[in-house]
Amino acid sequence: MSNSQTTKLLTITPKAAEKVTTFMKEEADKPEFLRVYVQGGGCSGLSYGMGFEQKAEEDDLVIEENGVKMVIDSYSADYLKGANVDYIESLMGAGFKINNPNVTKSCSCGSSFSTS
Repeated sequence: MSNSQTTKLLTITPKAAEKVTTFMKEEADKPEFLRVYVQGGGCSGLSYGMGFEQKAEEDDLVIEENGVKMVIDSYSADYLKGANVDYIESLMGAGFKINNPNVTKSCSCGSSFSTS
């Protein structure tokens, strides 16, 4: 059985896209892109980061979904394949959450992870 649909590098839910768009409009410099990245650090070795950018860098991959243009550097792309950016609201608070199928272990605080 073959799957004709390829896995997207990174997706963003409509709720997260709505929040990103709202936050971008509040920024003074009116950024055009949401950067999603992975960096070394945390108790499990890697952690996520997000921020706004005015322009894409030369080695960035640009993905547009639900009205949001996201940029990912080539290093981070290896760790984010198939990941999804969501926005969660609960009694414990609200915030962005990255659901990543590549994670094999995460720390108890939930802010860092490792892959195989």
